[in-house]
Amino acid sequence: MNKVYLAGPFFDDKQRDRVSQVVSALKKNKTIDGDNIYLPQDNQSEQYEQFSKPWQRAVYLADTRQVHRADVVVAILDYKDDEGNEPDSGTMFEVGMAVEARIPVILVQFEAGRVINLMLSESLTAFFDVNKNGLKNLSEYNFDVLEEKLTENKIL
Repeated sequence: MNKVYLAGPFFDDKQRDRVSQVVSALKKNKTIDGDNIYLPQDNQSEQYEQFSKPWQRAVYLADTRQVHRADVVVAILDYKDDEGNEPDSGTMFEVGMAVEARIPVILVQFEAGRVINLMLSESLTAFFDVNKNGLKNLSEYNFDVLEEKLTENKIL
């Protein structure tokens, strides 16, 4: 069973709903350990004042450690709908860490037809467009085999 690091923004209700939908799909997947899906939003080092230096350090260390412990990183690309196609910088940092550590990266996109940066398209193992049955496909994807599934989106 594969351990997942779920990267993605969680700063508003819509973003948290997307995270919840992806978690639900992953928990239905027979090749995922549903008890080992790491959610940064649930690990915010609450013993420290939010945004203080000790809090920043604790969150950074916990999240980077968990990326390296994961068998796969699943990343939600959507960030702010009104700001075009730019994904969350923290999510992209985590994706870059995974790529460097040779941990497979699965990208999930909720907004249809967005352009994908070539650095992301070349580093991913699989891409799921939620508008094209993506969450159902994510719940059925074999994370043991990690079949390559590339994006049909335009590359920038």
